[in-house]
Amino acid sequence: MQLFVNDLTVMDFSYLCPQRGMVGESWIVDVILDGSLNEESMVLDFSKVKKRLKALIDEYVDHKLLIPAEHAYTRIERDEQNERVQVDFLRPDERSIHLNCPPEAYAFIYANEVSMASVQEYLKQIIKTHLPENVQGLTLSLREEKIDGPYYHYTHGLKKHDGNCQRIAHGHRSKVVVFADGQQSVRWEDYWAKRWCDIYIGSREDLVTADKLIMQPDISGDEHYLFAYESSQGIFELAIPKCESDLVDTDSTVECLAQFMADEQKRLAPGNSFKVFAFEGVGKGAIAGA
Repeated sequence: MQLFVNDLTVMDFSYLCPQRGMVGESWIVDVILDGSLNEESMVLDFSKVKKRLKALIDEYVDHKLLIPAEHAYTRIERDEQNERVQVDFLRPDERSIHLNCPPEAYAFIYANEVSMASVQEYLKQIIKTHLPENVQGLTLSLREEKIDGPYYHYTHGLKKHDGNCQRIAHGHRSKVVVFADGQQSVRWEDYWAKRWCDIYIGSREDLVTADKLIMQPDISGDEHYLFAYESSQGIFELAIPKCESDLVDTDSTVECLAQFMADEQKRLAPGNSFKVFAFEGVGKGAIAGA
């Protein structure tokens, strides 16, 4: 007997890619369980499937930075005494990425790349140990939201958030809808899709100088932004190429980003009025006008 649950949850996270850098993602999770019927004449109660499996996915992937631990660029240094982990992703041409964060900020994927296949296997091994004896098989399917129009991948951190959004490198794959003078504008939607393609969106107030960091990343010149802040889960630090970043004068909540986009639209085209629908992953977001 098989039990299926579609749209079990959405994983919002980021991962490190040799070519693209830091990539924000939103993957939808579907699951199939193979097993015999239990004393309730069920493979597993739907409420337990949703609660248990979603909790595991939230704990091990959601709002984390996924690291391809076996890639040649990856260096991982654990400071057990201070409960911190430094990750150096040594991409060439001044495009290296460096982080020093609490361990909970990361998920280490023991593969050469972070892909749907490698993340499915990672989650499958975790979830299998938490299933009852009558469940013998597990199939996880990960997929992207079908988006007909423009979209972008972004990464950020929300230091004021009291949950896992405070982690400095988690992200989303998000569509964008822009109205100019009451008419939907594919032109401006394309503008944002290009501007924020695989971008890190940082708050100016979180910029620091190298002497303020716990880590000392091996970077030269003025090619990186350095970010650091302390929140309830600990101290978070990030060094990321400027060419793969954008700065805002506010926090990077979706509400603030929607207003930033609307105001930027007005600056670029002062003769028009704008309404922006900015999404944060799948099916949620904020609306702002200018």
